[in-house]
Amino acid sequence: MATQIPFDRNFEPPYGVVERLAPGLRRIVARNPGPFTFRGTATFIVGEGNVAVIDPGPNLPDHVSALLAGLGQETVSHILVTHTHLDHSPAAAALKDATGAQTYGFGPHGRGPDGIEAGGDADFSPDVTLHDGDVVEGSGWRLEALHTPGHTSNHLAFAWPDRKILFPGDLVMGWSTSVVSPPDGNMGDYLSSLDRMLNRDDEIYWPTHGGPIRDPKPFIEAFIDHRRDREDEILACLRDGKEFISDMVPVIYANVPPAVHGAAARSLLAALIYLVETGRVRCDGVIHEESRFSLP
Repeated sequence: MATQIPFDRNFEPPYGVVERLAPGLRRIVARNPGPFTFRGTATFIVGEGNVAVIDPGPNLPDHVSALLAGLGQETVSHILVTHTHLDHSPAAAALKDATGAQTYGFGPHGRGPDGIEAGGDADFSPDVTLHDGDVVEGSGWRLEALHTPGHTSNHLAFAWPDRKILFPGDLVMGWSTSVVSPPDGNMGDYLSSLDRMLNRDDEIYWPTHGGPIRDPKPFIEAFIDHRRDREDEILACLRDGKEFISDMVPVIYANVPPAVHGAAARSLLAALIYLVETGRVRCDGVIHEESRFSLP
């Protein structure tokens, strides 16, 4: 029986409005809804008066203008980026120009043999490089950077330990699983990042897409079980003679709209790479979407 993930898609945020979520925490959602962004990208404001902005979002002038209007005379001291997809980091440049704040992130987007993947932000490079465990702080807040690769190689989550809050970016979302797309996305890294989250004591997640996750651990466990279920489905396909990703997608993703079958194929490729690396599947030659896979 397939793992049931307790998704909550009851999320209808107002666009262009800075909402107060809790003392010292606000959010504004960009008007960029879509199959991979849900209702849009959430930009978080941490602190009061002297603030950090997490994930400034896509390069949409209306979003940047609304964010700046909501900040008013407050000082932005840090612009934090969880990762460099086009819905997360491009607005950092406009926010930096308007405020003078430095940008912080793990590094530029990873490059594969064919360069940067579609959807990657080729222009972002942080002013300040954050490593795992690095801390940034301001008046009334202190955030710790956690390197959580998998969705992208440069993915960070930001923990607010004093409040037991985690900003997981796209690592864990309440409305959908995350796409893991090689070569920059890596399924083994993704599963390791999820395992790491299980050992933390965060009480609430504020993802960059969708609403909060108020009971994270059962959710993460379901995500891990879901990925293991997917591995079992791939192995079943191979036993049935379906040796190509193009043969597996219609079977495994029969209930998923065809519009996202391309992303589904990328996730299957990530899972197959991981299965090859762990010795459970064989592939002769370089692994890609048109490779032929088999059982050892």
